Amino acid sequence: EARASLAEGGIPVGCVLVRNGHVIARGRNRRIQLSSPILHAEMTCLEAAGRQPASFYHDCTLYTTFSPCSMCAGAIRFYGIPRVVIGDNKIYHGDEALLRASNIHVDVLDCTECHEMLENFIKERPSVWQENIAHTAH
Repeated sequence: EARASLAEGGIPVGCVLVRNGHVIARGRNRRIQLSSPILHAEMTCLEAAGRQPASFYHDCTLYTTFSPCSMCAGAIRFYGIPRVVIGDNKIYHGDEALLRASNIHVDVLDCTECHEMLENFIKERPSVWQENIAHTAH
């Protein structure tokens, strides 16, 4: 999904929601492609999951290329998703503190491919990176 977003001219962030070992939804950052301030990968993934009862999410794990921002971490918390797996958090830490404070299990994979993808994107398109979340990067 991250590669698909990048191929579309967007920010290379992808996300999948897995329940009982099955991918039930996919999403990618569509902020640039659709001129939207909220279509982050996690949000498009949750949207793709469709309307579900609250208990549905209690058996899910959300996998995302980078640490979720405050908006996305809030949505993860709101839906009670108990586990988040992050590809890389060296460039952007997002709001991992909110996830952990909400007793959400967070795993960081330190994925070199994820890191290099964002690093290259920032080098090639710094103005796009700066326009939204760079002010919160650590």
